[in-house]
Amino acid sequence: MQGASPVPFYQEIGDECAVFEMAYRLGLPLLLKGPTGCGKTRFVSHMAAKLGLPLSTIACHDDLAAADLTGRYLLKGGETVWADGPLTSAVRHGGICYLDEVVEARKDVTVVIHPLTDDRRILPLDRTGETLHAPDNFMLVISYNPGYQNILKSLKPSTRQRFLALEFDFPPPAAEINIIARESGLDPEKCEPLVRLAAKLRGLKGQDLEEGVSTRLLVYCASLIVAGMKLERAIEVALIEPLSDDADVKAGLRDIVQAIYG
Repeated sequence: MQGASPVPFYQEIGDECAVFEMAYRLGLPLLLKGPTGCGKTRFVSHMAAKLGLPLSTIACHDDLAAADLTGRYLLKGGETVWADGPLTSAVRHGGICYLDEVVEARKDVTVVIHPLTDDRRILPLDRTGETLHAPDNFMLVISYNPGYQNILKSLKPSTRQRFLALEFDFPPPAAEINIIARESGLDPEKCEPLVRLAAKLRGLKGQDLEEGVSTRLLVYCASLIVAGMKLERAIEVALIEPLSDDADVKAGLRDIVQAIYG
């Protein structure tokens, strides 16, 4: 018999774990808001493992349609059989269904999830004629990055107000140092200037950069250093090149690196 899966490390910043658990116990859906790479997906993985629940994560994109979540008929062995999508499977069997960057999906996706976000907690399947009632151990979680929100890709108020919501941001410096050290194995004293550098780079969001450097990229950079890559090169491939293609912007970022590291 295999043991339980280990709980992924997550550095709690406030009461987000307690809010998540209470939402689950009460059968309430949850919306996570925050920038790319700030820990939303890790948080959901952490809570799923902590609660002992299976987790289905769907990375939403422009071509994701409702049928990709609910399921479709497929040809199998000369017969047409119904195949549940990840949302339907979670509703049938319980667990957490997490729609990451939900605003990227097609509009029919929100129509499908609406009946699961009120007191009915149902999933009508028109193709099979079924109406599934979500069990007590089902939870719907969605996320999006408000920094990329625009008039064409936004979450309608009619959808937002069906969810509890938690706002995420990059961790405070001490917590971020701990996260990077824990995830990469780099000495905390060497993580500290990386976090100071990140703060400077994040200050450029909305000016030279569309998005600030993520905690994820800081972990990547630290991991490269631990693996033996020179500091300058690790910063270049993990913290400079991923942020911009513009030569002038990258030159400006390198100036900031030089100011931090001398």
